[in-house]
Amino acid sequence: MRIRAPFEQTLDLPPPFTLVTLRERANAFTHAMEIAPTSGAGTLVYVGRFDLAEFAVVLEPEEPLHLARRAFYAGMVALSDALLAYAPPRKIVTIDWPDAIRIDDGLLGGGRLGWPPGAPEDEPPPWMVFGAMIRTVSMSGEEPGVYPVATALDQEGFDDIGASGLTEAFARHLMAAIHGWQSDGFDSVAREFVERLPHAAGTHYGIADNGDLIVTHAGRTDVGRSALLPVLRTPSWLDPERGGPRL
Repeated sequence: MRIRAPFEQTLDLPPPFTLVTLRERANAFTHAMEIAPTSGAGTLVYVGRFDLAEFAVVLEPEEPLHLARRAFYAGMVALSDALLAYAPPRKIVTIDWPDAIRIDDGLLGGGRLGWPPGAPEDEPPPWMVFGAMIRTVSMSGEEPGVYPVATALDQEGFDDIGASGLTEAFARHLMAAIHGWQSDGFDSVAREFVERLPHAAGTHYGIADNGDLIVTHAGRTDVGRSALLPVLRTPSWLDPERGGPRL
């Protein structure tokens, strides 16, 4: 259910965005998918939660669906840039391809992408939705280190940003990523994304036209390829039972 004034929280978003605020138990991604056919590009759905930054934005790509899914990378670049803008010194923000965000190897959350069921691959989809969840506060009741593969912003020293601040920062960085794409081509987004992947010596990454990950190794002729479409169907970072990032 959407919160209506005077209870609705206002975020400082750039002019292209239109804010929809939901109550804590709602799901931003699901709601954005439901209203996308009529809400229009730039609609940003935000859930006011204490423990998570949870939001989703409606996109209206002009490319065929098999190319338009690359918008997911723009969303992930914007999400990681928003975190880096507030990261304490020496904190390392990385992406596990394609969708999980980590800080110093601890799972923080990630992004996901949705589009209309049955949409033709060779036609522009009427809409797409990029959604994200970032754990802001650990609600496990345990001391840091009990869940060594998970972390939260409060455990990593992010004292100057909460859910609303991160959402605002994401919106600004998404506009920057889209502008770079429009002015310099998708390669600008691809370069920014692969810089955030964990790198092993001699390993090089690239993004194919359809969004697949291309992996090459120095001194070897074989080329690895990981398909984007199958992994987008099930977010790697999401615990469906908990409704949030995995512990």
